[in-house]
Amino acid sequence: MAKCFSFAATCDRWFRFSFSRAGLKPTTTDLGDGTVMHCWVPKAYEPNKPNLLLLHGLGANAMWQWNEFISPFVARFNVYVPDLLFFGNSYTARPERTELFQAQCVAGVLEAQGVWKTNVVGISYGGFVAYSLAAQFPEMVEKLVLCCAGVCMEEKDMEDGMFPVKTVDEALSFLLPQTPEKMKEMFKVAFHKPVRRMPTCIAQDFINVMWKEHLQERTGLVYALYKDRKMSDLPTITQPALIIWGEYDKVFPLELGHRLKRHLDEDGRLVVIKDCGHAINKEKPKEMYKHIEAFLIDPLLTPKKENQTSGEKVD
Repeated sequence: MAKCFSFAATCDRWFRFSFSRAGLKPTTTDLGDGTVMHCWVPKAYEPNKPNLLLLHGLGANAMWQWNEFISPFVARFNVYVPDLLFFGNSYTARPERTELFQAQCVAGVLEAQGVWKTNVVGISYGGFVAYSLAAQFPEMVEKLVLCCAGVCMEEKDMEDGMFPVKTVDEALSFLLPQTPEKMKEMFKVAFHKPVRRMPTCIAQDFINVMWKEHLQERTGLVYALYKDRKMSDLPTITQPALIIWGEYDKVFPLELGHRLKRHLDEDGRLVVIKDCGHAINKEKPKEMYKHIEAFLIDPLLTPKKENQTSGEKVD
């Protein structure tokens, strides 16, 4: 039987070309103790531009989640896009799996690049890392954007029925899908309007390219997020923060966005994107970019202004 053409591998090559064409180059930073971080950095640093760090979620490596945003962001910022540990070419021999350790590694990459101050955007799991970076290295983070990042969740929320699953193992079955059936289930959970049909061959190809490698380690990352998590342990941050959430997010329900807004109080602003699920970077990338750009560029747009969603107050 003929082998199915690898659409995922072709996309991966295209994204590499796209990042390079936008003005970024791949680098690796050896942080010691068996930890190596891969990061896309500017080919030519421009001192007159502010810095911007983009942190991806669990779905795939950094290129897959940020490709639609690279060209417009590079036009306004010196952009840094790392692969988090166990994604792309980033890995560690150390046993740590927490977002605290991920954030420390990201800080190490920025320091190696001579970046001491930056804006940060994190989506989903990347938002956990972004929040930890802001808490641990407050002098490094200028403004913070958190997209569908359930940093305010508690372990008991799953038992209380907030999520469509009852256990972390059940969540992992579609967060890190290993069969075409589970991948299709993942799309139904992550997207408000998922792709209705996907050939099994294409689905298996995506799994082989994106979710087979470092499966055990990525599983550990998810367990580290949930285990013994309590709101009382969540550190406070003082940086201006924009919270962006999909109206119909099933992975991290919107209630967690409101909870985060209350936690940040006047330092946070919540925007809810209509008719959208968890994967806002894929379902509504233009609207997501519009809010991020306005928050990071417009000096008059501060978190203390009215929170809005499509022109309506949400909090």
